[in-house]
Amino acid sequence: MSFLQKLFGPSRDEIWKQFAAAVGGSFNEGGFWNGSKVEATHDQWVVTLDTYTVSTGKTSVTYTRMRAPYVNPDGFHFNVYRQGFFSNLGKKLGMQDVTVGYPQFDDDFIIKGNDEWKLRRLFANEKIRDLIAAQPDIHFSVRDDEEKFRGGRNLPSGVDELYFQVVGVIKDVDRLKRLYDLFSETLDELCCMGSANKDEPGVKL
Repeated sequence: MSFLQKLFGPSRDEIWKQFAAAVGGSFNEGGFWNGSKVEATHDQWVVTLDTYTVSTGKTSVTYTRMRAPYVNPDGFHFNVYRQGFFSNLGKKLGMQDVTVGYPQFDDDFIIKGNDEWKLRRLFANEKIRDLIAAQPDIHFSVRDDEEKFRGGRNLPSGVDELYFQVVGVIKDVDRLKRLYDLFSETLDELCCMGSANKDEPGVKL
């Protein structure tokens, strides 16, 4: 083990290779223009893990994200993130927070969406709630096709993205595996609800 590995621990690429192997995915090493990424499948859907960086004047912020495009036949959207200062401020400014009937989950998270009945049905899935709660920081949502420009390409009309992002680079295999499980379970539940379709082909980013 090198001195830097002893000092900082395994690199992102080392951890992501382990994650790819654990979920039967592929690790694609980045080059000068593109960063490294992992692609894995669940049924016909392609789940992509990568990072992106946003410049904010003199500094820059790197985010870890996971994405899975899918055909969204009924346009159901949701947005889930942990309670905090900004979320509480958002409530005061009139942002709608839906309660889904599980007190601890409702207390810990801001839950928004365009169909309250479907929100309650989605989060009636205990595994989904547990996988969300297992994330120390999370912003988990469906991004619609009005925001479909992603990384230099357009997604087809009617195709939305199941989307996760957090600040920083995740270098924890178990956490990444739980995220992948969250995507898999959510896509399956969306199918049961009629908000995704297993007969539709997956879309690769």
